[in-house]
Amino acid sequence: MKTVRFKIDGREIEAQEGISVLAAARSNGIRIPTLCYHSALKPIGACKLCGIEVKGRAGKWRILLSCILRVREGLEVRTQSKSVIKARTTAFRNLLSMAPQSKFIRNLAEEYNIDLGPTPDGCIRCRLCIRVCKEIVGAGALKMEKRNGISYVTPEEGLCIGCGTCVNLCPTDAIQMTDREGNRIISIRDETIGVHALERCEACGSYFASRKFIKHVSELTSTHTDLKEHHLFCPTCAKLFSNRVKSFSRIRRGE
Repeated sequence: MKTVRFKIDGREIEAQEGISVLAAARSNGIRIPTLCYHSALKPIGACKLCGIEVKGRAGKWRILLSCILRVREGLEVRTQSKSVIKARTTAFRNLLSMAPQSKFIRNLAEEYNIDLGPTPDGCIRCRLCIRVCKEIVGAGALKMEKRNGISYVTPEEGLCIGCGTCVNLCPTDAIQMTDREGNRIISIRDETIGVHALERCEACGSYFASRKFIKHVSELTSTHTDLKEHHLFCPTCAKLFSNRVKSFSRIRRGE
């Protein structure tokens, strides 16, 4: 089979006529990213990651797909030009729009020094959590903080009271709350906002609210006139037994 000479990034390459530029590049240790390419199958250029810049006969450079383009005598291609990096970045981002949680795509982009921006964390930066925690709850446990030029919702250390209001209000479920073995854990991404011991309902015995939250409510209402006997009831029991709270408590104490 005839051998042709062509250039990749200024380096002269010899390859068999008719093979793809991608195959020729790889056989000479020149890396070009791909996802949809397999040597046993006919290339279709679906992922668009293997784009290279090719010098046309009139001297004008344009982006073509190296898995489809065949080598020819005198061909000149670039694999690391600004235009190639731009096309490659666009291709990676298009793929991520279809598979936003794919670690494989992100790891491959990192191998080729393609900046895809921050990993999606589910947070749309609407600030509802921050506002409700400050303006309604009064705890002020959340804030916006810039990290490497990117804004994130982050906790103010020690201020979370474990009420779960931010979790209930978050429109994308980016903030998670888990009640397990008498403790409540509130987190965003892989970052813990607060860990809280829970109190049991005096009626049904289920865990229902954090101690910090109960204390917070008590402090907020401390100036109110209060002549009632206090009990710890979950919302369900408080509603069911609102007219019989006192007698029910006496029965449980064996009075």
